[in-house]
Amino acid sequence: MSDVIIRKAVQQDCASMLDLIKELAEYEKALHEVAVTLDDFTQDGFGTSPVWGAFVAEYEGEIVGISLYYDRYSTWKGRRLYLEDLVVTEKLRGKQIGKKLFDATLEYGQTNNYSGMVFQVLNWNEPAINFYKKYNTKFDNEWSNVSIEFND
Repeated sequence: MSDVIIRKAVQQDCASMLDLIKELAEYEKALHEVAVTLDDFTQDGFGTSPVWGAFVAEYEGEIVGISLYYDRYSTWKGRRLYLEDLVVTEKLRGKQIGKKLFDATLEYGQTNNYSGMVFQVLNWNEPAINFYKKYNTKFDNEWSNVSIEFND
């Protein structure tokens, strides 16, 4: 799909981006986990102290994919780019849009002197695992995901 435009996200993209995030959450059977509001999402990306950046894929004037990332710091490796979400709307998957978004994110990390990029993939998400295996990825089965919720 050569007519797909990959560009940096702008504030006006936030509602469409959040819709794609909810589509991903539904695919992962966790829509009930999405608690961020559009106002908070927008403020966190475009307010006075943004904590995330993103690329969007635009097709026929519609946002059809996103790659959302933020800074992470490793005491062993230094600055790392953390890829939070790579999402392409279901009806357009398999058309190289995810690859274009992923490649743009990799290029961003390389040109901005990050030491690498890290991300997670669900162990049952075979299409995503197979996608990432096309790159020079290292899968780590040694560490467990751990989180603490402050608002429960």
